[in-house]
Formats: sequence, C-alpha cells, structure tokens
Amino acid sequence: MIKDVVKEKYGEAARRVSAGKIGCCGGSCDGDPVTSNLYGDAEQSVVPEAAVLASLGCGNPTALAELKPGETVLDLGSGGGIDVLLSARRVGPEGKAYGLDMTGDMLELARRNAAEAGAANVEFLEGEIEAIPLPDQSVDVIISNCVINLSADKGRVLREAFRVLKPGGRFAVSDVVVRGDVPAEIRRSVELWIGCIAGALEENEYRELLRAAGFTDVSIEPTRIYRAEDARVFLEDAGIDVAAIAPLVDEKFMSAFVRAVRPS
Repeated sequence: MIKDVVKEKYGEAARRVSAGKIGCCGGSCDGDPVTSNLYGDAEQSVVPEAAVLASLGCGNPTALAELKPGETVLDLGSGGGIDVLLSARRVGPEGKAYGLDMTGDMLELARRNAAEAGAANVEFLEGEIEAIPLPDQSVDVIISNCVINLSADKGRVLREAFRVLKPGGRFAVSDVVVRGDVPAEIRRSVELWIGCIAGALEENEYRELLRAAGFTDVSIEPTRIYRAEDARVFLEDAGIDVAAIAPLVDEKFMSAFVRAVRPS
C-alpha cells in the first residue's frame, strides 16, 4: 500500500537526520538539483539545523505564499517542520502554523525542532492529508512541499484542502508536475528520482482536480524544470539509456508552484 511505503521511506529519512545525517529519499540526496538551494541563508539561519537536513521538498512554498501576520496556515505533509517554522515566523505571534504528517518519526523530529526554535505558535498534528483533522473553514492558507504527489487519492486531498480553508482562503503549494505525455516506465523512473514515490499529476489534470474541488484562480508556475541529464546517475543505475530517453523527458518534469483560491 502506498501509504505504508511513504511512511517507511520518510521514517527512514527522519531517523537519518536524528543520527546527524542529511535526509535522503529516492534520488534526492545531498547536492542534487531537486532539493538543493531551496532556502536562502537567512531562512536556514532561523531554524534548527535538523529541520534543514530533513527537508525533502522540491520548492519553497513559504517564500511564495505571501503569508500575512495573524493568519492561520496549514502545511500538508510537514516532515521535519522547516516550512511550518518559517511560516510561524511570517504569521507572527497572533497567527498559527499547523503541520500535518502521518509519519511518527517525522512528527517527533518536527516537535523537537519546534521546541529548539522556541516556536510558541506552532502545532504538529498526526494524520493523513486525505482526512485533515481540523474543522471546516479553519485556516487561511494551505501550503505543502512536494507531498500531494505522494497521495494515492489526490482528488480527496484537494477536496479536504478546500473544506478546511476559509472563504477567500489560499492554496499555495510546491509540487512535482508532469507536462504532456511520457511513456509509463520512463515516467515512473524519473518520478522516483525527483521524489520518494512515483505519482505526479499531469498539469492539466491538476488544474481539473482543483476546479472539481471548488477552487478558482488556478495557476501552475514552474520553479524548476528537469532534464534527463540531471538524473543521469539514477537512471543509468536503473538500466535506462539516458541519451535515448532525453527527447521524451527533457522539460516535461518540473517542480511547480500551484496556486488556487476558495471563492469568497
């Protein structure tokens, strides 16, 4: 079951960080073009080192979500807590930052990081992003860092996001998105390199699911576009001829900032 695989892989990543090593999942390890250089020095300096080491995302949603003082923000799949802690600083003491994760080791790590950071306006919740344990219309902004692509039921995730957002609330997530058609086996291999689990949405399908959930003002903005050469070592280890697949892969996989609004 995909949830069990996600728990296993992300739990292992959390344990690596607790042992003083960098979090690693799939092909996304130290120095790769997916997870590297997402956070500036100023951002890294205000959160515990373990929160930085545990970051397995492919974007920086807090830098793009335009959070305002006093807002309530929810991070879906909060991992080691880096985006929750950065959000908490942006919404200030009158605001609140929730992190939701289903992996016990990650929640334990995130709570330690919050305590070390002295973040009083932070709360980490145990649960699944397909069934958010918060009331209807209770948050102003939903963020996520390349986690929705891991869900086996993305439509349900987006419906839940819509449910907990207040009228006028904003959906502002980083995620892995596919552009156009790619042969299934090649697609799976590239997705496994970008993240821990294959399952990214094609961009038009993403838009359709958001609109079906009730969202408006849907937009998808590429933040990093990948080429086969970026994943050469990983793909060659999988027995794939990188030169042969490059025309089928180049610029079809991207990290993107996905925005939408719950109508007022």
